Amino acid sequence: MSILIGILGLAAVFGLAYLLSNDKKAIDYKAVGIMLVMQVVLTIIMFKTTIGLTVIEAIGNGFSKVIEIGREGVFFVVGGWVPDGNSVFFINVLLIIIFTSMLLSVLTYLRILPIIIKYLGGFLSKITGLSSVTTFHAINNIFFGQSEGLLAIKSHIHKMTNNNLFVISVSSMASVSASIMASYITMLPAKYVLGAMTLNALSALIIGIIIAPERNTAKNEVIDTKDASSAKSIFESISIGALDGGKVALIVAAMLIAYVGLMAVIDAGFNAVLGLTFTEILGYVFSPVAWLMGVPSSEILVAGQAMGTKLATNEFVAMLQFVEHIPSLSDKTVGVVSVFLISFANFSSIGIISGSMQAINGEKASAVSKFGLKMLLAATMVSMLTATLVGLFI
Repeated sequence: MSILIGILGLAAVFGLAYLLSNDKKAIDYKAVGIMLVMQVVLTIIMFKTTIGLTVIEAIGNGFSKVIEIGREGVFFVVGGWVPDGNSVFFINVLLIIIFTSMLLSVLTYLRILPIIIKYLGGFLSKITGLSSVTTFHAINNIFFGQSEGLLAIKSHIHKMTNNNLFVISVSSMASVSASIMASYITMLPAKYVLGAMTLNALSALIIGIIIAPERNTAKNEVIDTKDASSAKSIFESISIGALDGGKVALIVAAMLIAYVGLMAVIDAGFNAVLGLTFTEILGYVFSPVAWLMGVPSSEILVAGQAMGTKLATNEFVAMLQFVEHIPSLSDKTVGVVSVFLISFANFSSIGIISGSMQAINGEKASAVSKFGLKMLLAATMVSMLTATLVGLFI
């Protein structure tokens, strides 16, 4: 029965995307079909085959091991601040961002990541027929954040149509940065974090090109990765990565202080007036969506609360709320909700993407701002598509 519900959920996502399309006749069904098949194959390999489960578990364990090694730097600086047996979110979860950001910076300087991204994007462009810039951006977003991803293709943004802008904006919002992946893994199962990061790149393109099909677009634009890193030496790349990671950690900490506090105030206000907290109301609102994604009926309220909180605030706030319920939930609910939470699809991301675009091209930024809410809806549909698909194979 849950499989049938999941298929119904996929049909609902695709049906809504079609209704929202601004050029239904131009939808590239071949590209959509190819990427959907790729997603199904990847999902089966990752979650239903012995080899896939072994590989993704090994990768997850490898990341966890690297994270543990990287904690040596955190312990050296703040060791002794936290009494044994206690946990402080900023120290145990956020400070590791500095280490992972540094690793990304070094891998970028060595041109390892840029080459991988360029050729993966080129392969995806070749088999789907989509613009090479669009596919490069989608793959790039697996590793880098919204602002960094847009800056990597800034020379191509000036000549993009509004449809192209919409697709790359959805890709940006539907992704997460690998620099904060380590923080997610400390809260959610690693296999779902890794699976979501990979599958969301394809889901974003699928939903994006259905809603805003590519037309009259140069298919094989040359992507230049020579200037992927501004560092002049490996030591400078280490410094740049560490400082960027420190900024991200502080920004996330500041946002959490603001949003968690704000949610507490809002919950108290709603509870005083209605006898229900705002979080509980979000649970009821998103319960039907959780059900369509295959979450068991007995757990849709908890799932709906996490999903609604993520949309209203950000993924970190939702994860902090959801992680407390994980021990009492089924594997399917944990998997579906974990995958859904792995993206930047929330209201604040509209401002981040518009602001990043403003720094590149003011005219294009204005266009992005106009379809901000539609972009958020599309990115949320991306999370639904990926989570529902994964749920079918749990």
